[in-house]
Amino acid sequence: MSNLVNDKLSETRTNLVHEITLLSYTQFNDRLDMDKWSIAQICHHLVLVEQATIKAIAWGLKQVDNTKPERQNVHLILDRTKKFKAPEIVEPASEPFEVQSMFDLLNDSRGKLLAFLSTIEDKSLLGEKSFKHPALGELPLDQWIEQIYLHEQRHIEQIKEMKILLDITN
Repeated sequence: MSNLVNDKLSETRTNLVHEITLLSYTQFNDRLDMDKWSIAQICHHLVLVEQATIKAIAWGLKQVDNTKPERQNVHLILDRTKKFKAPEIVEPASEPFEVQSMFDLLNDSRGKLLAFLSTIEDKSLLGEKSFKHPALGELPLDQWIEQIYLHEQRHIEQIKEMKILLDITN
């Protein structure tokens, strides 16, 4: 994995942690509407996406297909005017979360992702193999990694908006 991707993963996670650090239990779990996620649920969704990404990359590496996958415009994820329905596998739990327990979940999922990626001996395979992404279609495995921090950036913007609407200042 390139240093740039590593830096982006780290920078984005730092920004996420900054946005949620000072939230109270109530602020973290409040919902603007019953059909909208709380900030806690958004964070749980990010944990689940990271876990699902590990599985997708693992499955993609096992593929025998020899056709080089087409690069996708993964930056489409940042366009928040485009709504995506989260697949069931990455829908967050409905019960409330403590901010500290979410930090633990976020740290655990990131640690597992980085540990998994470090076990891939031939990193060139990440650009040569693909797996179907629910929103972006057939996606090269290295772009699965890139979409983690782009997806997280998308949700950080959502959290910032929610904090304004919930009148949270920090």
